[in-house]
Amino acid sequence: MAAGSELARFEEISRRVRISVLEMIYRTGSPHIGPSFSVVEILVALYFRFMNATAGAERDRFLLSKGHACPALYAVLHEKGLISREDLDGFALDGGTLQQHPVLDPGRGIEASTGSLGHGLSIAAGMALAGRVDGKEYKVYVLLSDGELNEGSVWEAVMFAGHHGLDNLVALVDYNRMQALGRTDDIVGLDPLGEKWRAFGWHVHEVDGHDFGEIFEALGALSMGRPNVLILHTVKGKGVSFMENDVLWHYRSPDEREYEAALKELRR
Repeated sequence: MAAGSELARFEEISRRVRISVLEMIYRTGSPHIGPSFSVVEILVALYFRFMNATAGAERDRFLLSKGHACPALYAVLHEKGLISREDLDGFALDGGTLQQHPVLDPGRGIEASTGSLGHGLSIAAGMALAGRVDGKEYKVYVLLSDGELNEGSVWEAVMFAGHHGLDNLVALVDYNRMQALGRTDDIVGLDPLGEKWRAFGWHVHEVDGHDFGEIFEALGALSMGRPNVLILHTVKGKGVSFMENDVLWHYRSPDEREYEAALKELRR
């Protein structure tokens, strides 16, 4: 378990990341603040405790399959020193530096172009299999949305990874129970989600996706011999009270009043 001072450090990084996300989205009128806020803690945990993202060919790989949450990824990469402030300021601008979905740029820590949902797990499984064949010890982490699990290609990759026992592959499901236009239970229900992954040979961890203690425990106890999945029970819009659990904030960008109110909450 992490000590209180260490947890406080991770919570402070998460707070700064959410402020950066808010500023990027407000400045450019961009969408996807809700799904960006729900993945902050898992990204901070990976990049600041579990992943070696700067070791050249031996580095661990991270893929953001739910590419629309890229503001959170960019903000974390900036905190990690892989993306400059100038790069961050160029988000979603004509002639800028960072697009509204990730575009392959390993030098900035972006391992694949993503955003067309349903592809990330297949790419990650291929990377994991290649690492095994090449005798490399890196891990491949891939973050998916729960709505993305509507895609049949995801389950093909789940079967493939389970069949090959890719224990260097870790899937992370942002289970905030909302997608673009509604609640997942009303569109395509997923429960019992953990049992579905287990049936395909995966080791399943279900955690509070905003609790660093639970996240650390799960990532520190990955199964050997089987691929792992963390089902992260999260809140869409986490961190700003009037955005939490409101599907409108999948696409909506805050106006000036909402921006100031959100910033006030995040600066507490």
